Amino acid sequence: MKRILSLLLMLTIVLCCTLALSGCKKYDGEINVYNWGEYVNDGSDGTMDVIAEFEERYNIKVNYTTYESNEEMYSILSSSNSSYDIIVPSDYMIEKLIAEDLLRPINFDNVPNYSNIAEEYKNMSFDPDNKFSVPYSWGVVALCYNTTMVEGEVKGFSDLWREDLSGNILMFNNSRDAMAIAMQMCDISPSAPTKEDIDKAFDKLMEQKPLLKRYAMDQTFTEMEGSQAAIAPYYAGDILTMMSNNEELSYCLPEEGSNLFVDSMCIPKSSQNPELAEKFINFMLEGEVAAANNTYIGYSSPNTAALALMDEEITSNELIYPSKEYLDKCYTFSNISDDVYSYMQEKFIEVQAE
Repeated sequence: MKRILSLLLMLTIVLCCTLALSGCKKYDGEINVYNWGEYVNDGSDGTMDVIAEFEERYNIKVNYTTYESNEEMYSILSSSNSSYDIIVPSDYMIEKLIAEDLLRPINFDNVPNYSNIAEEYKNMSFDPDNKFSVPYSWGVVALCYNTTMVEGEVKGFSDLWREDLSGNILMFNNSRDAMAIAMQMCDISPSAPTKEDIDKAFDKLMEQKPLLKRYAMDQTFTEMEGSQAAIAPYYAGDILTMMSNNEELSYCLPEEGSNLFVDSMCIPKSSQNPELAEKFINFMLEGEVAAANNTYIGYSSPNTAALALMDEEITSNELIYPSKEYLDKCYTFSNISDDVYSYMQEKFIEVQAE
Protein backbone atom coordinates (compact mmCIF):
# COMPACT_ATOMS: atom_id res chain seq x y z
CA MET A 1 0.00 0.00 0.00
CA LYS A 2 2.82 2.38 0.90
CA ARG A 3 4.46 1.54 -2.43
CA ILE A 4 1.25 2.40 -4.30
CA LEU A 5 0.90 5.69 -2.40
CA SER A 6 4.52 6.55 -3.15
CA LEU A 7 3.99 5.88 -6.82
CA LEU A 8 0.84 8.01 -6.83
CA LEU A 9 2.70 10.81 -5.06
CA MET A 10 5.54 10.60 -7.57
CA LEU A 11 3.09 10.72 -10.49
CA THR A 12 1.40 13.74 -8.96
CA ILE A 13 4.73 15.55 -8.59
CA VAL A 14 5.71 14.71 -12.17
CA LEU A 15 2.32 15.91 -13.43
CA CYS A 16 2.60 19.19 -11.54
CA CYS A 17 6.11 19.77 -12.84
CA THR A 18 4.99 19.02 -16.38
CA LEU A 19 2.11 21.47 -16.11
CA ALA A 20 4.40 24.12 -14.65
CA LEU A 21 6.92 23.66 -17.43
CA SER A 22 4.21 23.87 -20.08
CA GLY A 23 2.99 27.16 -18.64
CA CYS A 24 -0.37 25.80 -17.54
CA LYS A 25 -0.94 28.38 -14.86
CA LYS A 26 -4.39 28.73 -13.38
CA TYR A 27 -5.76 32.22 -14.13
CA ASP A 28 -8.76 33.98 -12.62
CA GLY A 29 -10.02 34.82 -16.09
CA GLU A 30 -8.93 35.43 -19.66
CA ILE A 31 -9.47 37.85 -22.54
CA ASN A 32 -8.93 37.66 -26.27
CA VAL A 33 -7.12 40.69 -27.72
CA TYR A 34 -7.04 41.27 -31.50
CA ASN A 35 -4.58 43.98 -32.53
CA TRP A 36 -2.38 45.13 -35.39
CA GLY A 37 0.97 43.40 -35.92
CA GLU A 38 4.01 45.03 -34.26
CA TYR A 39 1.62 47.13 -32.13
CA VAL A 40 2.37 46.28 -28.50
CA ASN A 41 5.52 46.34 -26.36
CA ASP A 42 6.65 42.74 -25.96
CA GLY A 43 9.60 43.64 -23.72
CA SER A 44 12.20 42.76 -26.36
CA ASP A 45 13.85 46.16 -25.94
CA GLY A 46 14.39 45.52 -22.25
CA THR A 47 11.45 47.66 -21.14
CA MET A 48 7.99 46.62 -20.02
CA ASP A 49 6.34 43.61 -21.62
CA VAL A 50 2.86 45.08 -21.21
CA ILE A 51 0.91 41.86 -21.78
CA ALA A 52 3.04 39.95 -19.28
CA GLU A 53 2.72 42.83 -16.79
CA PHE A 54 -1.07 42.80 -17.08
CA GLU A 55 -1.22 39.02 -16.64
CA GLU A 56 1.06 39.16 -13.60
CA ARG A 57 -0.77 42.01 -11.93
CA TYR A 58 -4.35 40.81 -12.44
CA ASN A 59 -3.87 37.06 -12.95
CA ILE A 60 -5.85 37.34 -16.19
CA LYS A 61 -4.64 35.41 -19.23
CA VAL A 62 -4.34 37.40 -22.49
CA ASN A 63 -4.77 35.48 -25.74
CA TYR A 64 -3.16 37.88 -28.18
CA THR A 65 -3.54 37.62 -31.97
CA THR A 66 -2.88 40.09 -34.77
CA TYR A 67 -4.24 41.33 -38.09
CA GLU A 68 -2.68 43.34 -40.92
CA SER A 69 -5.50 45.71 -41.89
CA ASN A 70 -8.82 47.11 -40.74
CA GLU A 71 -10.45 45.20 -43.57
CA GLU A 72 -9.03 41.87 -42.38
CA MET A 73 -10.23 42.57 -38.85
CA TYR A 74 -13.69 43.59 -40.08
CA SER A 75 -14.03 40.48 -42.19
CA ILE A 76 -13.30 38.25 -39.20
CA LEU A 77 -15.47 40.21 -36.79
CA SER A 78 -18.50 40.50 -39.06
CA SER A 79 -18.58 37.06 -40.65
CA SER A 80 -17.65 34.61 -37.90
CA ASN A 81 -18.55 33.63 -34.38
CA SER A 82 -15.51 35.46 -33.04
CA SER A 83 -15.23 36.07 -29.31
CA TYR A 84 -12.69 38.88 -29.14
CA ASP A 85 -12.84 41.12 -26.09
CA ILE A 86 -10.59 43.91 -27.36
CA ILE A 87 -9.97 45.16 -30.89
CA VAL A 88 -8.01 48.24 -32.01
CA PRO A 89 -9.57 49.58 -35.23
CA SER A 90 -8.91 52.90 -36.93
CA ASP A 91 -11.30 55.84 -36.96
CA TYR A 92 -13.37 55.10 -40.09
CA MET A 93 -13.66 51.43 -39.19
CA ILE A 94 -14.90 52.32 -35.70
CA GLU A 95 -17.61 54.44 -37.32
CA LYS A 96 -18.55 51.50 -39.55
CA LEU A 97 -18.64 49.05 -36.63
CA ILE A 98 -20.86 51.42 -34.62
CA ALA A 99 -23.24 51.80 -37.56
CA GLU A 100 -23.49 48.01 -37.87
CA ASP A 101 -24.09 47.55 -34.13
CA LEU A 102 -20.93 45.46 -33.70
CA LEU A 103 -19.50 47.31 -30.69
CA ARG A 104 -20.46 47.27 -27.03
CA PRO A 105 -20.69 50.57 -25.10
CA ILE A 106 -17.83 50.94 -22.63
CA ASN A 107 -18.60 51.42 -18.94
CA PHE A 108 -16.24 54.32 -18.24
CA ASP A 109 -16.76 53.90 -14.49
CA ASN A 110 -14.38 50.96 -14.94
CA VAL A 111 -11.89 53.07 -16.89
CA PRO A 112 -10.86 55.93 -14.55
CA ASN A 113 -7.54 56.35 -16.40
CA TYR A 114 -9.52 57.70 -19.34
CA SER A 115 -8.84 61.06 -17.66
CA ASN A 116 -5.27 60.73 -19.05
CA ILE A 117 -6.51 61.11 -22.63
CA ALA A 118 -5.99 64.61 -24.06
CA GLU A 119 -9.20 66.53 -24.74
CA GLU A 120 -8.54 66.79 -28.49
CA TYR A 121 -8.82 63.00 -28.72
CA LYS A 122 -12.21 62.84 -27.05
CA ASN A 123 -15.60 63.16 -28.76
CA MET A 124 -14.04 62.64 -32.16
CA SER A 125 -16.17 62.50 -35.30
CA PHE A 126 -16.14 58.69 -35.53
CA ASP A 127 -17.48 58.35 -31.95
CA PRO A 128 -18.88 61.80 -31.06
CA ASP A 129 -20.54 60.72 -27.82
CA ASN A 130 -17.51 58.76 -26.61
CA LYS A 131 -19.45 55.57 -25.99
CA PHE A 132 -17.50 52.92 -27.84
CA SER A 133 -13.81 53.78 -28.10
CA VAL A 134 -10.70 54.79 -26.17
CA PRO A 135 -7.73 56.22 -28.15
CA TYR A 136 -4.68 53.93 -28.29
CA SER A 137 -2.39 55.87 -30.63
CA TRP A 138 -2.38 58.16 -33.65
CA GLY A 139 -0.13 58.85 -36.59
CA VAL A 140 0.21 59.61 -40.28
CA VAL A 141 1.05 57.66 -43.42
CA ALA A 142 4.54 58.50 -44.66
CA LEU A 143 7.15 57.16 -47.06
CA CYS A 144 10.07 54.95 -46.11
CA TYR A 145 12.93 54.74 -48.60
CA ASN A 146 16.41 53.28 -48.91
CA THR A 147 18.98 56.03 -49.40
CA THR A 148 21.35 53.68 -51.26
CA MET A 149 18.68 52.61 -53.75
CA VAL A 150 16.86 55.88 -54.43
CA GLU A 151 18.63 58.66 -56.31
CA GLY A 152 17.57 62.26 -55.81
CA GLU A 153 15.08 63.71 -53.36
CA VAL A 154 11.92 61.94 -52.27
CA LYS A 155 9.12 64.49 -52.01
CA GLY A 156 5.80 62.73 -51.93
CA PHE A 157 3.50 59.98 -53.11
CA SER A 158 4.31 60.71 -56.77
CA ASP A 159 7.64 58.95 -56.10
CA LEU A 160 5.68 55.69 -55.94
CA TRP A 161 5.17 56.04 -59.70
CA ARG A 162 8.86 56.61 -60.56
CA GLU A 163 9.98 54.48 -63.48
CA ASP A 164 13.62 54.49 -62.34
CA LEU A 165 12.47 52.57 -59.22
CA SER A 166 10.56 49.96 -61.24
CA GLY A 167 10.60 46.57 -59.54
CA ASN A 168 11.60 48.05 -56.20
CA ILE A 169 8.36 49.80 -55.17
CA LEU A 170 5.98 48.47 -52.52
CA MET A 171 2.33 49.50 -52.21
CA PHE A 172 -0.23 49.06 -49.44
CA ASN A 173 -2.04 45.75 -49.63
CA ASN A 174 -5.32 47.19 -48.40
CA SER A 175 -7.93 49.00 -50.42
CA ARG A 176 -8.50 52.09 -48.30
CA ASP A 177 -4.85 53.18 -48.03
CA ALA A 178 -3.86 52.25 -51.58
CA MET A 179 -6.91 53.89 -53.15
CA ALA A 180 -6.40 57.00 -50.99
CA ILE A 181 -2.86 57.53 -52.28
CA ALA A 182 -4.04 57.07 -55.87
CA MET A 183 -6.86 59.57 -55.27
CA GLN A 184 -4.39 62.13 -54.00
CA MET A 185 -2.46 61.71 -57.24
CA CYS A 186 -5.72 62.50 -59.06
CA ASP A 187 -6.43 65.58 -56.89
CA ILE A 188 -9.38 63.82 -55.24
CA SER A 189 -10.07 64.03 -51.51
CA PRO A 190 -9.86 60.47 -50.10
CA SER A 191 -11.99 61.21 -47.03
CA ALA A 192 -15.37 60.06 -48.39
CA PRO A 193 -14.91 58.81 -51.97
CA THR A 194 -17.62 58.09 -54.54
CA LYS A 195 -17.63 55.24 -57.05
CA GLU A 196 -16.42 57.71 -59.68
CA ASP A 197 -13.48 58.61 -57.43
CA ILE A 198 -12.71 54.91 -57.02
CA ASP A 199 -12.73 54.41 -60.81
CA LYS A 200 -10.15 57.18 -61.24
CA ALA A 201 -8.03 55.73 -58.45
CA PHE A 202 -8.31 52.31 -60.08
CA ASP A 203 -6.88 53.69 -63.33
CA LYS A 204 -4.01 55.33 -61.42
CA LEU A 205 -3.21 52.09 -59.61
CA MET A 206 -3.27 50.22 -62.91
CA GLU A 207 -0.72 52.75 -64.17
CA GLN A 208 1.47 51.93 -61.15
CA LYS A 209 1.03 48.14 -61.24
CA PRO A 210 3.88 47.34 -63.73
CA LEU A 211 6.33 49.30 -61.52
CA LEU A 212 5.59 47.40 -58.32
CA LYS A 213 7.60 44.71 -56.66
CA ARG A 214 4.58 43.68 -54.61
CA TYR A 215 1.63 44.76 -52.51
CA ALA A 216 2.56 44.41 -48.86
CA MET A 217 1.46 45.01 -45.30
CA ASP A 218 3.53 43.45 -42.48
CA GLN A 219 5.87 42.10 -45.18
CA THR A 220 7.03 45.70 -45.58
CA PHE A 221 9.22 45.25 -42.49
CA THR A 222 11.16 42.39 -44.09
CA GLU A 223 11.43 44.12 -47.45
CA MET A 224 12.66 47.48 -46.16
CA GLU A 225 14.76 46.30 -43.22
CA GLY A 226 16.47 43.79 -45.48
CA SER A 227 17.11 46.37 -48.25
CA GLN A 228 15.01 44.25 -50.60
CA ALA A 229 12.87 47.19 -51.80
CA ALA A 230 13.61 50.86 -52.43
CA ILE A 231 10.49 52.69 -51.29
CA ALA A 232 7.19 52.00 -49.54
CA PRO A 233 4.27 53.93 -48.06
CA TYR A 234 3.60 52.88 -44.48
CA TYR A 235 2.52 54.04 -41.05
CA ALA A 236 4.92 56.48 -39.40
CA GLY A 237 5.49 54.49 -36.21
CA ASP A 238 6.41 51.39 -38.16
CA ILE A 239 8.76 53.40 -40.36
CA LEU A 240 10.57 54.55 -37.22
CA THR A 241 10.97 50.90 -36.21
CA MET A 242 12.31 49.97 -39.65
CA MET A 243 14.80 52.84 -39.56
CA SER A 244 16.11 51.67 -36.20
CA ASN A 245 16.86 48.28 -37.79
CA ASN A 246 18.48 49.54 -41.00
CA GLU A 247 20.60 52.71 -41.04
CA GLU A 248 20.22 52.97 -44.82
CA LEU A 249 16.55 53.87 -44.41
CA SER A 250 15.08 57.36 -44.20
CA TYR A 251 11.59 58.85 -44.37
CA CYS A 252 9.56 61.53 -46.09
CA LEU A 253 6.38 63.24 -44.94
CA PRO A 254 4.60 63.54 -48.32
CA GLU A 255 4.49 67.16 -49.45
CA GLU A 256 0.86 66.83 -50.54
CA GLY A 257 -0.27 65.84 -47.05
CA SER A 258 -1.36 62.40 -45.92
CA ASN A 259 -3.83 60.33 -43.94
CA LEU A 260 -4.04 61.24 -40.25
CA PHE A 261 -5.45 58.29 -38.33
CA VAL A 262 -6.47 57.50 -34.76
CA ASP A 263 -6.57 53.88 -33.58
CA SER A 264 -8.71 53.13 -30.54
CA MET A 265 -9.47 50.26 -28.18
CA CYS A 266 -13.01 48.93 -28.54
CA ILE A 267 -15.05 46.06 -27.12
CA PRO A 268 -16.94 43.95 -29.70
CA LYS A 269 -20.57 43.24 -28.95
CA SER A 270 -19.71 39.53 -28.99
CA SER A 271 -17.25 39.92 -26.09
CA GLN A 272 -17.75 37.33 -23.33
CA ASN A 273 -15.69 39.29 -20.79
CA PRO A 274 -16.47 43.02 -21.10
CA GLU A 275 -15.52 43.88 -17.52
CA LEU A 276 -12.12 42.23 -17.93
CA ALA A 277 -11.75 44.07 -21.22
CA GLU A 278 -12.38 47.35 -19.41
CA LYS A 279 -9.76 46.40 -16.84
CA PHE A 280 -7.30 45.86 -19.71
CA ILE A 281 -8.19 49.22 -21.29
CA ASN A 282 -7.72 51.00 -17.97
CA PHE A 283 -4.35 49.28 -17.50
CA MET A 284 -3.18 50.36 -20.97
CA LEU A 285 -4.04 53.97 -20.10
CA GLU A 286 -1.75 54.12 -17.06
CA GLY A 287 0.97 56.70 -17.65
CA GLU A 288 3.93 54.33 -17.24
CA VAL A 289 2.30 51.56 -19.26
CA ALA A 290 1.26 53.87 -22.12
CA ALA A 291 4.70 55.54 -22.14
CA ALA A 292 6.49 52.18 -22.40
CA ASN A 293 4.05 50.95 -25.03
CA ASN A 294 4.11 54.02 -27.29
CA THR A 295 7.88 54.39 -27.01
CA TYR A 296 8.28 50.82 -28.22
CA ILE A 297 5.72 50.83 -31.04
CA GLY A 298 6.87 54.27 -32.23
CA TYR A 299 3.41 55.74 -32.59
CA SER A 300 2.11 59.06 -31.29
CA SER A 301 0.44 58.97 -27.89
CA PRO A 302 -2.88 60.68 -27.06
CA ASN A 303 -2.10 60.10 -23.37
CA THR A 304 -0.93 63.21 -21.47
CA ALA A 305 0.40 61.18 -18.52
CA ALA A 306 2.48 59.08 -20.92
CA LEU A 307 3.82 62.08 -22.83
CA ALA A 308 5.10 63.59 -19.58
CA LEU A 309 7.22 60.46 -19.03
CA MET A 310 8.53 60.03 -22.57
CA ASP A 311 11.96 61.08 -23.83
CA GLU A 312 12.01 64.46 -25.57
CA GLU A 313 13.97 62.90 -28.42
CA ILE A 314 10.81 60.96 -29.23
CA THR A 315 8.20 63.64 -28.60
CA SER A 316 10.12 66.14 -30.74
CA ASN A 317 10.54 63.74 -33.69
CA GLU A 318 8.60 65.25 -36.63
CA LEU A 319 7.85 61.84 -38.14
CA ILE A 320 5.99 60.80 -34.99
CA TYR A 321 4.73 64.21 -33.90
CA PRO A 322 4.43 66.29 -37.09
CA SER A 323 3.96 70.05 -36.84
CA LYS A 324 0.48 71.58 -36.74
CA GLU A 325 1.20 73.09 -40.16
CA TYR A 326 1.74 69.62 -41.61
CA LEU A 327 -1.23 68.05 -39.84
CA ASP A 328 -3.44 70.82 -41.26
CA LYS A 329 -2.63 69.42 -44.73
CA CYS A 330 -3.70 65.91 -43.72
CA TYR A 331 -7.10 64.28 -44.08
CA THR A 332 -9.00 61.67 -42.09
CA PHE A 333 -11.08 58.80 -43.41
CA SER A 334 -14.83 58.72 -42.91
CA ASN A 335 -17.12 55.74 -43.01
CA ILE A 336 -18.57 55.11 -46.46
CA SER A 337 -21.79 53.38 -47.49
CA ASP A 338 -21.78 49.61 -47.85
CA ASP A 339 -22.16 49.68 -51.62
CA VAL A 340 -19.23 52.11 -52.06
CA TYR A 341 -17.13 50.14 -49.56
CA SER A 342 -17.83 46.88 -51.41
CA TYR A 343 -17.10 48.54 -54.75
CA MET A 344 -13.73 49.75 -53.46
CA GLN A 345 -12.87 46.24 -52.30
CA GLU A 346 -13.88 44.76 -55.65
CA LYS A 347 -11.88 47.29 -57.68
CA PHE A 348 -8.79 46.79 -55.54
CA ILE A 349 -9.01 43.02 -55.98
CA GLU A 350 -9.34 43.66 -59.71
CA VAL A 351 -6.14 45.75 -59.73
CA GLN A 352 -4.25 42.97 -57.99
CA ALA A 353 -5.62 40.31 -60.31
CA GLU A 354 -4.68 42.10 -63.55
